[in-house]
Amino acid sequence: MTEYRALGRTGLKVSPLCLGAMMFGGWGEHSVEESTRIIERALDSGVNFIDTADVYSQGESEEIVGGALAKSGRREEVVLATKVHGVMGEGPNQRGNSRRWIFQAVEDSLRRLGTDWIDLYQIHRPDPDTDIEETLGALTDLVRQGKVRYVGSSTFPAHQLVEAHWAAERRGLERFVCEQPPYSLLVRGIEADVLPVVQKYGMGAIVWSPLAGGWLSGRYRQGAETPQSRRAARIPERYDLSLPANQRKLEVVEQLAVLAEEAGLTLIHLALAFTLRHPGVSSAIIGPRTMEHLEGQLGADEVKLSDDVLDRIDEIVPPGVTLNAGDSGWQPPALTDARLRRR
Repeated sequence: MTEYRALGRTGLKVSPLCLGAMMFGGWGEHSVEESTRIIERALDSGVNFIDTADVYSQGESEEIVGGALAKSGRREEVVLATKVHGVMGEGPNQRGNSRRWIFQAVEDSLRRLGTDWIDLYQIHRPDPDTDIEETLGALTDLVRQGKVRYVGSSTFPAHQLVEAHWAAERRGLERFVCEQPPYSLLVRGIEADVLPVVQKYGMGAIVWSPLAGGWLSGRYRQGAETPQSRRAARIPERYDLSLPANQRKLEVVEQLAVLAEEAGLTLIHLALAFTLRHPGVSSAIIGPRTMEHLEGQLGADEVKLSDDVLDRIDEIVPPGVTLNAGDSGWQPPALTDARLRRR
């Protein structure tokens, strides 16, 4: 039986496994019928939390999720989350965190999802060109209009989470009730700052890519042929095995696979159970493309890792360590734009 968890201090109860919908549509599973079957199976298993985003397959993911919920008649059972920020058109104002774009984007998401309200509306990434007070002000108005129930952030660094809370308190605005950061056995950087901040401010954490973008699915092994995927082609810095950081990931996966076998677990269940063991984590997002993927991940929330296993994990990948910085999901402009570092 699923043991639901509180999302921060909201009083909202969510399943430990959240169904991520990024792979429904053009980015992954093209069949609407198969995607719908996966959604229905997840709901039948006790999952009550679905996360998508407007940018996933340019709105197709939202349409598939909305259609599946309408077909099942289970919209009111589901905590439905989506996100805004990504590029949705060629115009300069069809992206980002401005008030103008948020107001347009939420209407588009509501239409695609076929719903009158969004339970959790998240800012997908920081926007250095937009003041956080403008973003929070827009989100506050959406909450007051009843179009959005709660607001959150995704892949924000710790200092920007603190800034957002400070701005919300100072201006009497809605605060981010949760953060959605990357977290896995290979990507532990958020343990140093983001998760402590999340816990201090009573936020929930909905972690994405707990299988490290497929690295912890069992497909990436030493001596095996390198898997090919659209994702690997799109972001080669995370998968190119000629890079030392990715070679290190491959070495670590071998050690973790041995540990999983010794513990009587699949590598997938070890990886998911690890993220769910952290006291700051409310839910871990699974992103299956096929029914087989989903079935292999269900039940991980029932796995309880012993302290001995967790100690072994810490020896293999020390706390707070991210093996490849490219897996962090977002790099601040201060690092990516050389002009900001030179007089």
